[in-house]
Parts: sequence; C-alpha cells; structure tokens
Amino acid sequence: MADSGGRADVTQLLDAWQRGDDSALERLLPLVYDELRRVARARLRVEREGHTLQPTALVHEAYLRLIRGGAAPRNREHLFAMAARLMRQILVDHARRKGARKRGGADAAVTLDTAIAAPEMPIVDILALDQALTDLAALDPRLCQVVELKFFAGLNIDETARALAVSPATVERDWTVSRAWLHQHLTSPKS
Repeated sequence: MADSGGRADVTQLLDAWQRGDDSALERLLPLVYDELRRVARARLRVEREGHTLQPTALVHEAYLRLIRGGAAPRNREHLFAMAARLMRQILVDHARRKGARKRGGADAAVTLDTAIAAPEMPIVDILALDQALTDLAALDPRLCQVVELKFFAGLNIDETARALAVSPATVERDWTVSRAWLHQHLTSPKS
C-alpha cells in the first residue's frame, strides 16, 4: 500500500471533499487510482477464465458508485474498505447478469487463493462466495469486514486494523476464524 505521506494526502483530500471541496475529489483520484487498479486486477485474476469485466471498468464503476453513494470515507483505509465492498457488489451483479443471460450456463467461478482457503480448496462461484459472506456477516459483521478488506481491498493486517479500529492481533484472530468458516461453508455439501 502507499507510504504514510500518501496516506496523509488521501486523508486530507477526503476531509476537504467532506467539507464540500469538489476539486479535492479530482486531486484524490490520481493518488488512489493505481492502487485501486492493482486491487481490481488481483480480484479479477481469481475469476474464471474469459471474464468480461476488465480492471479499469471495475475501478471506474466502483469509483462512480462511491462518489454517488453519499457517504464519504473518513480516511484511506475507510476509502479502500468502501471500494472493496463496492467491487464485491459489482462482481456479484456482473455474475448475476451473466448468469441470467445464460440461463443454465456455468456459474461464475472464482479461485480462492491461499489467503482465504486451503490450497486444496476447489473453485467456488462468486455468487456462493457472496452468499457465504452474507451469512458470515449475519453471524459476525466484523469477520465479514475483515475478509472484504483483506480479500477484496488487499489491505494488510495493520491497515485492516486501522480501518476497523481494532488491534492487529484481533484482525489476525478474525482472519483465521473467517478463513476457516468460509472454507467449511464453501466446501461442505449442500443438502
């Protein structure tokens, strides 16, 4: 992620944007664009082959939803948390639209990397992952937030801790529990 100077610049621009300075938003995009594209590329890399959504389109759609959403991020970590949730929603919406067009075609599959699952984890469809995260959020919202921040936003333990205002040790515990829960939930046979 960015250095502490970049982090301060992003936070200052977010503060200015919240105070009504629309030009701050224009100055903010170049500071976070490359990082958002990196995150989008990483997320799309785990999608099935032939995915039609490109990283640039994912970033642009997430950015548009962010600025139209009304809620302004408090700091850099919060911005990436919001972007992570938006990217998840966009990927799920895209998978649903594609599935609706195909009617009976293959599910939109993702490969969960070792950061989420054990190496022997099979390919999981993005809609199943979204449902699993929704179920996890119903049990413990913070566990879901940790997954979103680490998996979808690419934040590390310390950045995730700052975004959630908890200790890094808490994030590490939550991450371990989340991964185990998701692995069990996504690999157990459905009745």
